[in-house]
Amino acid sequence: MSSASLHTRSLDRKTLMKHRQNMQLQPADREWVRADLHRGSIHVHDRLTPSYPRPVLCTMDTTAGEVALHHGGNSCNSSLTLYVQLHGEAVRRLSPDERPLQIQNDFLFKLGFKDPWRVQEEGLNTEIGSLLRFYAGKPQNIESSERVQLSGMYNVRKGKLQLPVNRWTRRQVILCGTCLIVSSVKESQTGKMHILPLIGGKVEEVKKHNHCLAFSSAGPQSQTYYVSFDSFTEHLRWHRHAAKMVSQRINSVDLSCCSLEQLPLNLFYSHDLTHLNLKHNFLPADHLDTVWFSRLRSLNLSNNHLGQFPLAICDIPTLMEVNLSCNYLASVPGSVGAMTNLQTFLLDGNSLDELPNELGSLQRLSYLGLSFNQFNHVPQVLERLASMEKLCMAGNNLETLTLQNFRLLHVKHIDLRYDNEPDLLRHVTQLDVRDNRLMDLDASVFPRLEVLHCERNRIAILKARGCLLKGIYASNNELRQLDVSPVPSNLSCMDISRNHLESLPDWLCEAKKLEVLDVSHNLITELPARLLCSNSLRKLSAGHNQLQKLPERVERPLLEVLDIQHNQLVELPCNLFLKSDSLRCVNASANKLEHLPPSSLSDESHSILQELYLTNNQLTDKCVPMLTGHSHLRILHMAFNHLQTFPASKMAKLEELEEVDLSGNMLKTVPTTIMNCRRMHTLIAHSNAIEVFPEVMQLMEMKCVDLSCNELNEITLPENLPPKLQELDLTGNPRLNLDHKTLDNIRCFRIDPPPTFSSNEASGGPAVWSHGYTEASGVKNKLCVAALSVNSFCGSREALYGVFDGDRNVEVPYLLQCTMNDVLAEELHKTKSEEDYMTNTFLVMQRKLGTAGQKLGGAAALCHIRHDPTDPGGCFTLTAANVGKCQAILCRDGKPLSLSLLHNVGLEEEYRRIRQHRAIITEDNKVNGVTDSTRIMGYSFLYPSVIPCPYVQTVTLTPQDEFFILGSRGLWDTVSPTEAVEAVRNVPDGLAAAKKLCTLAQGYGCTDSLSAVVVQLSVSEDCCSCCCSEPPQPPPSPGLGPYPSSSSGIKERPSDSSLPVPPSSCSEISSEISTSEMSSEVGSTASSDEPPQSSLLPSTRSCCALHPACLAGSFQRQLSSATFSSALSDNGLDSEDEEPIAGVFSNGSRVEVEADVHCLKAESSSSLPQTSLPLSNSQERTLLTLPPPPPPPCTPEPLEEGADMNLGEAENGLDREESWQGVGAAGGDGGKLAGKRRVNGSVARQEKSHNLIEVAADAPSKKSGGYFTAPAQPDPDDQFIIPPELEEEVKEIMKQHQQKQQKPPGTDQPTDYYDTPL
Repeated sequence: MSSASLHTRSLDRKTLMKHRQNMQLQPADREWVRADLHRGSIHVHDRLTPSYPRPVLCTMDTTAGEVALHHGGNSCNSSLTLYVQLHGEAVRRLSPDERPLQIQNDFLFKLGFKDPWRVQEEGLNTEIGSLLRFYAGKPQNIESSERVQLSGMYNVRKGKLQLPVNRWTRRQVILCGTCLIVSSVKESQTGKMHILPLIGGKVEEVKKHNHCLAFSSAGPQSQTYYVSFDSFTEHLRWHRHAAKMVSQRINSVDLSCCSLEQLPLNLFYSHDLTHLNLKHNFLPADHLDTVWFSRLRSLNLSNNHLGQFPLAICDIPTLMEVNLSCNYLASVPGSVGAMTNLQTFLLDGNSLDELPNELGSLQRLSYLGLSFNQFNHVPQVLERLASMEKLCMAGNNLETLTLQNFRLLHVKHIDLRYDNEPDLLRHVTQLDVRDNRLMDLDASVFPRLEVLHCERNRIAILKARGCLLKGIYASNNELRQLDVSPVPSNLSCMDISRNHLESLPDWLCEAKKLEVLDVSHNLITELPARLLCSNSLRKLSAGHNQLQKLPERVERPLLEVLDIQHNQLVELPCNLFLKSDSLRCVNASANKLEHLPPSSLSDESHSILQELYLTNNQLTDKCVPMLTGHSHLRILHMAFNHLQTFPASKMAKLEELEEVDLSGNMLKTVPTTIMNCRRMHTLIAHSNAIEVFPEVMQLMEMKCVDLSCNELNEITLPENLPPKLQELDLTGNPRLNLDHKTLDNIRCFRIDPPPTFSSNEASGGPAVWSHGYTEASGVKNKLCVAALSVNSFCGSREALYGVFDGDRNVEVPYLLQCTMNDVLAEELHKTKSEEDYMTNTFLVMQRKLGTAGQKLGGAAALCHIRHDPTDPGGCFTLTAANVGKCQAILCRDGKPLSLSLLHNVGLEEEYRRIRQHRAIITEDNKVNGVTDSTRIMGYSFLYPSVIPCPYVQTVTLTPQDEFFILGSRGLWDTVSPTEAVEAVRNVPDGLAAAKKLCTLAQGYGCTDSLSAVVVQLSVSEDCCSCCCSEPPQPPPSPGLGPYPSSSSGIKERPSDSSLPVPPSSCSEISSEISTSEMSSEVGSTASSDEPPQSSLLPSTRSCCALHPACLAGSFQRQLSSATFSSALSDNGLDSEDEEPIAGVFSNGSRVEVEADVHCLKAESSSSLPQTSLPLSNSQERTLLTLPPPPPPPCTPEPLEEGADMNLGEAENGLDREESWQGVGAAGGDGGKLAGKRRVNGSVARQEKSHNLIEVAADAPSKKSGGYFTAPAQPDPDDQFIIPPELEEEVKEIMKQHQQKQQKPPGTDQPTDYYDTPL
C-alpha cells in the first residue's frame, strides 16, 4: 500500500476518533456526575445508527419523557420515544414517567455490584450497551421486521405471462402472515386488497425476466401473481421468506421475539391461521384482537408481561392449546369456561393462588400447567376435569395435600417438584416429587403407578408397588432401604445411584424386563449372585461402591455395558469375557486389578468388546496377552498401571484399535506393530520413559499424539504428515532434539520453552509457586476449555491462574482467557478488598464478552496469589472465585479444602432468588431449560435469574499448603477432590500432575473437553522475606525445568481524571487482537497488543539464578502483555510459559520454538545479531529513564489514548506470520546445574555466523465469521494514534532513542554478561 493511502487512512481514523471523543463525556461532565450519587449518565443510541451512543446526563428523578424531549429537540423530532433493550433482545417502549437512570442502576445492582459509587462509574462506560441499551425511537431490526412482514412498491402482473391482455402495473405488495397481499389501486396502499394464500402453494423464479418471482396459491382455483423486483437482493429476500411459507403443512406464523406492541394489521388477512406464536413480545392484554382468527387452534402468549388475563382469547372456541406462562397473572377469569375445546392450558410462572369454578366445564382439558405459582393447596375444581391426565404443580407452596381432592381425579402424571413436603397422592400413573424435602416416601398406595421420580430428596426408605411399575428414579437421596413388592415384572429402568445402600434386593434377578440398572455411588459390598445371568439387563453401573468381587456365575447375559470403576476389585470373574457374548464396553478403572480374565480358550474368540477402560489399576505385563482375543477392540485405556513392555506381537492382533492411552506406566517403547492399526487416531503415552518416537505419523487417520513427559531424544517426522493431525504434544522431554525442517507442515504442536526463572527467583527471593497445565479436547474434537497462567502478575510477588469452560462453545472461554487478567489488574487498583475486586472482575467481564455473552455462556474459576494488602510484608494470600462448575481445590496437610461453591437451584438462597425473578426450572433442573448453574459468565439473556456474580473465598497460605488445583466441569464430574489430591500429591512436576488428572478423568469415562491447572506451593515461615540468599531447588522430575515464569514490564496507561489505571498485566497469552479497536459488540478487552518492539539494554543487577557468579550485566526477554495458550490462539507462542506445555494448540496455529541461550560462551558473543530484547521486571524498574526503541519498519502510528505502550516478542518489526530471529544457542547443561533432569535443546540448526532460532510456521487457520476476528499479523492499516497532548513527548523520546541506537553496542563484556532465557 502506498504511503499516500496510508496517510489518508490515518486521517480518516483520526477523524473517526475525534468523532468518538465528541460523543463521550467531558471531564467537567464526569465531575458533575461524581459529585452526587443520585446523578449519572445513560447512553442513548440513535434508532438508525446505533454504533455511536450519545451520553445524556440525568438524575434518578429524570423521566424517560424528559430524556426523549431533550434528545428529540436536538434531532428536530419532538415525537421521539425512549426504548430500552436488554442483552440484544426485544426492545421495550418506556412509559413517559419511567426513570432511565433508575432502570440502569437497578440492572447493575441485580447483576451483582454492591457499591453505589461503582454502579455510577459502570453507568458511564459505553460498553454497557451489550447488556443494557437505550434508544431514541424504536430501532430497526432487519431480521425481526422481515419476519413480521415484507412490503414494497413493485411491478406486478396477474395471470399467465403469455396473455397480452395482462400488463405490468406498479402496485403495493405485502408478504405477511401466510398471504401475499396486492393492492388493487395503482401505486397506492388504499382500496381493496387482493389476497393470495401461500400455504401449500408455490413460489418460482421466472427466468425470462430479471429478479422476477411467480407466486401461486394451492387448490383447483389457484391464482398466480408475477412480481418483478428492483434488485437481486430484494428478489432473494422475498424468495427466502415465501419459500418458508409455501413449505409449511399447517397455517402457522411465528412472530416471537419481534418487540411487538400490537399485532400487525396485515396479519388479519390470514383468516385461515391455525397456529400463532407471539411469545417474548410486549403485547398489551386489552388490545389483543385475536378474535379475527376464527380457526386458531394454538396460541402462545408466554413472556409478554400481560399483567392481566387477555379476555379476547376466550371468544375463540376453536382454541385447543393456550400458553400464558410468565405473564405476571394474578387471576384467571370465569370466562375461560367458554373455551370448551381446550386440551392444554399452561399458566406456569405466574402469581396464581386460585382457579375459577368455570374451569371445571373444560371437559377436554388433559394437561394443566400450574408450576411456579402461589398455590398452597390443590384447587377443588380439578375434581370435575374428567379428562385430566397430567397436572404440573412444581414450585408452589404445597405443604400438605388432601387425598380427598384426588378421589375423583383421574390424573396419570403429577409433577410436584420443588414443593414442601407433600403427602401422598392416589390414582396416578406417573408421580414426580423431585427436589423436595421428603424424608420417607410410601408409594405402595399407588396401585397404578408406572413411573416414579423422587430424585434429590432426603428419602431413607422407599416403598412402591411393583405390579405396573416401569421406572424408578431415586438418585441423590439417603436411601438405606428399598422395598418393592410384588416383583416388578414390567420394570425396565431403575436409577438408585448416590444413596446409602449397602446391599441390593434379591428380586432384581427376577425382574425379567430390567434393562438399565444404576446403583453407582453407594456403599454396596456385593451384587446379587445371579445378576450376571439376566436375560434382559443391558447396562449395569455399579461404580463407586465397595465391591471386592463380582458374582462368579456368568451365564450368557445380554449385558452390553458394564461400569464397575472405583471399587476394590482384585480380579474379574474368570469367565466374564468367555460367557458375555454381548459385552461392548467395560470400565474397570480405579480398582486393584492385577490380571485380566481370558477372552477365549482357543485361538478363536467370539468377543465383540469395543471399549475397555483399565486406568489406575495394578496391571502388569502378564495381562497384555489376555487382550489379544478382543480383536474388535477400538478404545483401550491402560494408563497408570505397572506396564513395562507392550509386546509388538500382541499389539499386532489388535488391528481395529482407534484410541490407546498407555500413560503413567514404565514403557520404554511403543510397539512398532502399532502400524498395523490403520484406524488409529489417538495415541496418548505421556509420563513414561519412552526414548524412541513411534512411527505413528504414517497412519493417515492420526489426530492426536501425546508423548509428553518422556525421555525422547530425537524424532524424524515424515514429509507428509497425517491430514487429520490436530495435536502433537512433546512437552517435558528433556533431551529432545528436533530437525526443524520436519515441522514445516505441523498445524498444531506443543513443545517445551527453555528453562526460565520467576521474577522472585531472579531477584533472589524464594520460589513460592510453580505450575503446570493441560487441555484436552472432547469426543467432537472441539477444545471448549481454556487455561490462564500468569506467574508474575502485576509484579514478582503475585500470580494469577484460571480455568474456563464453555461447555459446547469455544468463544466464551477464549474471550475470558484473553481479557480477564487485564480486567483483574484494573480492579486491583480500584479497590483493595479481596471480595470486591474479584467480584467486580467477573461483573466487568460480563460486559466485555459483548454479543458473545448474550446467547453463550461459560464457567470460570480464578485464583490470585498476592501478599496481604493490609500487611505488605506479611504472608501470601490466595483469593479464589468461581462461577459455574469450574472449581478450585487447595491441598492442605494432604486433605482437600474447597475454595469454590457450585451455584445451582439446590441452594436455598439461589432457589429463592430465581423464583423471585419468575424463572422456570425444567425437569432436568435447569433454569429455563438452558443451564443448571444459576451463576455463570455469559447467558445474559437469562438475566436476572442467571448472573455472573461469583463466590469468593480468601485463605492465608501456610507451610501446610502443598498445591492447589483448578479444573473444568468435566474433571470434577468424574474425579472427586479427595481422589484428585491423592493422585497428584506425590507428583513433583506440575505438568505431569495436570496431565494425570485429565487422563484419569478420561479413563473414568469423561468425554467432554478437559482443563486442569496444578500450582505447586512452597510456602515457608519466612517466605515473605524479600532478602533470601538463594532460592530452594525443586525436586527432580522428568519434564520439568527450573521453575519457569514470565516477567512482566509494568507500563502505566494514559488515564483520564476518573479512576487510577493499573499497569498492564502479563499473562501467557500470545494474542494478535488489537483489542483497543475491539468494541463491546464483539467482546472488548482491557488492554491492547500493538506490533511488538525490542531493545538491548544493560542492567546493573544479576538475574542469573543458575550461575550466581554471573557478572552484574545481563538482560532477559520480556513477554508481551498477553501471551497464552488456547484452542483459538492465533499465535501459539508461550515463550516464558510456567511449565513445558507451550507452543501451539489444536486450532492449527504456527509453531514458534525457542532455544536456551543462557550464559553464551565468548566465541559466540562477537557474532550476536544486532537485535534487541525487552527487559524483565526488575531491570525495567531500574532503567525506566531509558527511551523506548524505534518503531519497526511497518511504522505504527502513535498509540491511541487508552492503549498500552507495550514491548512484545517480535524482532525489528518482522511480521508475525514470518519467521523471527533472536539471539540463541543451546545451553547443553543449563538445566542440570539446577538439579534438573531436563535440558531443553534448540530445535533449529545453528548457523555458521549467527545462532539463529527458526520458526516452522503455518498460517493460522482462521474461522470465518464468529464474534470477532483477530488480525493475523500487524496490518499497516491498523495503526495507532497518539493523543495530541502526548505527541511532542513521544517524538522527543523516539529521537533520543534513535541517537542512542546509532552507537554500536560494546563487545568487550564477558559473554556471561548476557543472560537470555528466551
